[in-house]
Amino acid sequence: MVDTSRHTSAVHVLARNFVEGDVISAHSHPNGQFVHAVSGVMEIRADHKLWVVPPQRAVWIPPGTVHEFRARTPVLLRTLYIASDRTPPRLGERAGGFVVTPLVRELILRAIDQAVPSWDSARALRLHALLLDELNDLPADAVMLAMPSDPRLVRACEQILDSPGGPDIEELARSSGASARTLSRLARDELGCPLSVWRQQARIVAALPKLIAGEPILSTALSLGYETPSAFTAMFKRLIGTTPTAFVTERSGFVIRPER
Repeated sequence: MVDTSRHTSAVHVLARNFVEGDVISAHSHPNGQFVHAVSGVMEIRADHKLWVVPPQRAVWIPPGTVHEFRARTPVLLRTLYIASDRTPPRLGERAGGFVVTPLVRELILRAIDQAVPSWDSARALRLHALLLDELNDLPADAVMLAMPSDPRLVRACEQILDSPGGPDIEELARSSGASARTLSRLARDELGCPLSVWRQQARIVAALPKLIAGEPILSTALSLGYETPSAFTAMFKRLIGTTPTAFVTERSGFVIRPER
């Protein structure tokens, strides 16, 4: 595992590599964290929400916010810790997702280069100032899942996350220790929608890293329990606001340089 970090100004940059299945259990930091990876897919949980994060996205974790990390694939984490008094207003006071622009990605990679002896502190300060400015202009990405707190509903939702195309509501009820009616009530109270709708959302969230990795729409749709690509595309557009093809083009339309 590679772990390289350096403090300069208000920004602390961190490079760390994970293998598939690595987990960092619930924890928090005194400074905010801009969780970003240049390769791989992460799962981030915070504030009773879950994000599945491919390289074109990031999650902002405000100071003191408890969060968890899991590597769904091998992950090359290239992340930032930002002093609480220098947080760009755009990032906000609650955990949230953002689209990472090509410029921000390159600035983060360049910030990692500060470990090179030829870098002086004035140069690092200028880079960090530019990086903070660009973070303040990032587009938000609201694709995430609300997460419950009731243990019965938690068990049902975790089963869905483990197998998005799997058990029906009756099966989920039996294995969760609650009736289908109780699960329905809990879902409406805690998730704000029927469990069947939440499962559709979970399927679409699970599709994002598959699509960005280049998996065809047909195989993605079938692996998530859809009978046809058209049914998958219709649900994707309903929840995300665009087609799978347009989504991937928007977020993958640039070349990623080799990782450090």
